[in-house]
Amino acid sequence: MASDSSLKKTLTLYDVYAISTGAMFSSGFFLLPGIAAAETGPSVILAYLVAGLLILPSMYSMAELSTAMPKAGGTYYFLDRALGPLAGTVGGLGTWLALVFKSAFALIGMGAYLAIYANVPIKPLAAALAVAFGVLNIVGAKESSWLQRVLVTVLVAVLAFYAAQGVVSIWGGQSAGSGAAGEFAPFFTEGARGFLATIGIVFVSYAGLTKVASVAEEVQNPDRNIPLGMGLSLLTATTLYVVGVAIMVAVLPAADLHADLTPVYTSGEVFFNWLPYAIGPILIVVAAIAAFASTGNAGILSASRYPMAMARDKLLPDGFAKIGRFNTPTRSVIVTTALMLVVIFALSEEGVAKLASAFQLLIFALLNFAVIVMRESQIPSYAPGYRSPLYPWMQTAGIAIPLFLIAEMGTLAITLTGVVILFGIGWYFYYARTVPREGAIFHLFARMGKQRYEGLDHELHTILEEKGVGHDTAFDRLVARSDVMHLDEPVSYETVVEEVSARLADEFGISTETLTHGFLEGAPYSAVSVSHGAALPYCRLDGIEEPKMVMVHCRSGICVNVQDDIEEVDLSEPVYAFFFLVSPKDDQGEHLRTLATLANRVDEEQFLVEWRAAGNEQEVKESLLHHERYVTLHLLSGTNTEELIGRRVRDLNLPAGVLVALVRREEQIIVPSGPTTLHEGDRLTVIGSPAGIDRIYELYRKGEQEGVVR
Repeated sequence: MASDSSLKKTLTLYDVYAISTGAMFSSGFFLLPGIAAAETGPSVILAYLVAGLLILPSMYSMAELSTAMPKAGGTYYFLDRALGPLAGTVGGLGTWLALVFKSAFALIGMGAYLAIYANVPIKPLAAALAVAFGVLNIVGAKESSWLQRVLVTVLVAVLAFYAAQGVVSIWGGQSAGSGAAGEFAPFFTEGARGFLATIGIVFVSYAGLTKVASVAEEVQNPDRNIPLGMGLSLLTATTLYVVGVAIMVAVLPAADLHADLTPVYTSGEVFFNWLPYAIGPILIVVAAIAAFASTGNAGILSASRYPMAMARDKLLPDGFAKIGRFNTPTRSVIVTTALMLVVIFALSEEGVAKLASAFQLLIFALLNFAVIVMRESQIPSYAPGYRSPLYPWMQTAGIAIPLFLIAEMGTLAITLTGVVILFGIGWYFYYARTVPREGAIFHLFARMGKQRYEGLDHELHTILEEKGVGHDTAFDRLVARSDVMHLDEPVSYETVVEEVSARLADEFGISTETLTHGFLEGAPYSAVSVSHGAALPYCRLDGIEEPKMVMVHCRSGICVNVQDDIEEVDLSEPVYAFFFLVSPKDDQGEHLRTLATLANRVDEEQFLVEWRAAGNEQEVKESLLHHERYVTLHLLSGTNTEELIGRRVRDLNLPAGVLVALVRREEQIIVPSGPTTLHEGDRLTVIGSPAGIDRIYELYRKGEQEGVVR
């Protein structure tokens, strides 16, 4: 059963692509081109292209933050952890409202196209769709994402057909007016200022690109799927926007385009006239409905995660964090859908639309600033699977561009944005000011001699574990925390099992007899595997949360003769290495990966040589680790490691994904924690990703002869 506030990872790469793409194609393509063309003329084509390029800094920053912190709430969570709960409250509430507004108006926008064929009451239809999508999102993200995939597949297919047919028609000189060529001159009808203002208008057409961040917690393999899905989505959207708008400008006379609320349909009528039964225009309407519906569905899916994430952090009432029977945030979905109904029936469109656009631009600027804060805070556990290129220049541009575009949108947009900010501040001081948490910006202050918030590093480290920062890192940590037994004289295998079981029994609160029986008698979830001078006895048990291993280092070797349910293992060749593994019964995948990693390492040609040559616990453990995944630092004055002497482990600015696993102090082996202070003469075993270990090696290269062993 899922926990009360955890979400399952059910969203694939195509789901990421579908959520991002579906959120971009609605009013931005089917309603906005004519309005935008009236502001700048044919240069609206260039405005869409420039806007697609200007969204890149925010896309890169969002991808980095999403892979570092793939948690429900997306934008809210990033701002809260980077800038603190006050910024998180303002950003979370504001983004939630902006998503609700844009999604509600997307559903209203369906009426303009449906009215082409039927006199349908627009707002009641929009309300019914909002309720239907709300119910679908309660039933499950997987079911909702399935619909999203269908809608986006239909949408992209029809728009690709529209673009291809339109290019062919323009090439043949077909238009609804006096000719395509004349429609492109003058290119900038309102000069530079009109062109810049149009960029601000169409920029928000790409804002849906980042919606997927709010469901990052539910994405499988987020390090790959989030940046790749967003990149493919932006490429698709930019191509279809630019080509599609160029077709509209070329095919329709300027006056008709500027006054048209259904320009895709009108232009399609011109060059789809060869299809029978008006199939072409019907396909356009189908695509428009799919676009508006996908925006509404994706809006509820992503917007509902904001109240849930804020409730988890005590910024909203706890009820919003509850996960329902379908493993979705039921109350959050219900409240989000209810607010959409209020927007549909009660609010005017123009002011709210500008509010949503302006506030989204402000959030983009803050997200780029958040990346700078997270990087400069140098929190060891900030380990994004994807890093934005051209840092910090990309983020600097990402801050400046949205602020400039907000200024171009006028006083109303700025004023309404200020109102939302004041509301968020008011709610924070009314409800959440006692939250005992600060953002990464306090770690940045710490570098300037001011305070920091220690809990954030622990939280980010927990996220790394939830992501499965890689099985290799988890295996390295299992080895580092294992117990080691040294046997100088040969004893029976049964004696070894009894001693190991006694050690593990105290830790797990399980009787020694239960463990001994499991290892020796071949219980249903236990076995022993022997190969290349090493044995891998294991036992899978109920009631334990994480695996534990005891390594037995036998100098003289022990012969194993044990019977299990499958076959008798009888080897006359002595065993020098035993790896007794106890794993949770309900985590078969991790158990099998651990056994496979052990088996692969044991099969390596040099393993047994290194194992038998090990003279102490640290060397025993290091013989099991791959060389590219660890480095040993000897802390000595006069070497580069001198700067580590006297510092606590938590204060070390280690590369992302790297940690101090062992400290050997004289003859004592210490598994360090954050407060552990390092002394001169200590030998540290540092484990992590190959890239992180390479960085450690480079930092301390000057001490290679005495300070570093690799």
